[in-house]
Amino acid sequence: MLKKIRHLLAQIPLPIFQNPAPVVAILPLEGVIGSGSRFSSALNLAGIEEKINQAFDVYNVKAVALAVNSPGGSPVQSELIMRRIQKLSVEKKIPVYAFAEDVAASGGYLISLAADEIYANEASIVGSIGVISAGFGFHKAIEKIGVDRRVYAAGDNKSVLDPFQPEQEKDIKILKDIQKDIHEFFKNLVKERRGDRLKGTQKVMFSGQFWAGQEAVKLGLIDGIGDIHSTMKEKLGDKTKFKRIKEEKGFIKGLLGMTGAKTKITDDIAATLEAGSLWSRFGL
Repeated sequence: MLKKIRHLLAQIPLPIFQNPAPVVAILPLEGVIGSGSRFSSALNLAGIEEKINQAFDVYNVKAVALAVNSPGGSPVQSELIMRRIQKLSVEKKIPVYAFAEDVAASGGYLISLAADEIYANEASIVGSIGVISAGFGFHKAIEKIGVDRRVYAAGDNKSVLDPFQPEQEKDIKILKDIQKDIHEFFKNLVKERRGDRLKGTQKVMFSGQFWAGQEAVKLGLIDGIGDIHSTMKEKLGDKTKFKRIKEEKGFIKGLLGMTGAKTKITDDIAATLEAGSLWSRFGL
């Protein structure tokens, strides 16, 4: 009798369980990249590692789609995020695709290199493979208001590029040497991840210039024009479902003591201005 029941149950079709629809986990990567102590809503590995893990743990996930919208920031945090995504992709054998939204530039493009393929909108801004440092000089201002700058340091280069002192050639050289090293690091990552797909000359691609989507395709910086839903359905089928990885609500975070350290109002203002300057470079 039991054998007969088992036989009957085996004849019942269970399409939902036998052939579940493929799922794409969408991982939003939005904002300026940097330390959480510097930018209150910055992208950094410590802040989004849990979301990265969640994306690869979604039930029946067949691909992870990175929704990138970042003007860049810290090269260190950019690589840490990129390498973490890349590592999980290899370990779990789940492909990763990156989709530039408004902008995937500088560190935002570096993060996109975690993907097997990169796509963008025709109006997306892509590139800016370079290194920049910016600041202000206040030595003339403090002279006018009669302020004496008093600095005591052990080490000849401890006060390099002090904004309250005139620029010195040796200080500028130190900074430019560091920028050159970081630029080489960035270029090597692009070559490592894009390989033979790169079509432009190094002089053009690594000049710090940025392009709209179609030109980025011609240079080989991205693989095509497309959005997450249409592109992933082309790859996985019309029945593909999408699961967006969301941030926990602020109230819950507060209850769990995860709201982060308090910052001074002046720090918040400075961080907001700096973040604004990064976005404004791309007309945003």
